[in-house]
Amino acid sequence: MAYVISDDCISCGACEGDCPVEAISAGDGKYEIDAETCIDCGACAASCPVEAISPQ
Repeated sequence: MAYVISDDCISCGACEGDCPVEAISAGDGKYEIDAETCIDCGACAASCPVEAISPQ
């Protein structure tokens, strides 16, 4: 089950650099996680300053 980024995302990009499999990219107004690539490690959720990332 992949992690998802909610609309609370402030587009800071902190999560993108912490993803070990590069599953996160800038989207339209917020960052997005590619569910096919995500390995459910939680590194992105730990780095999000506004807690906008959670398991799906």
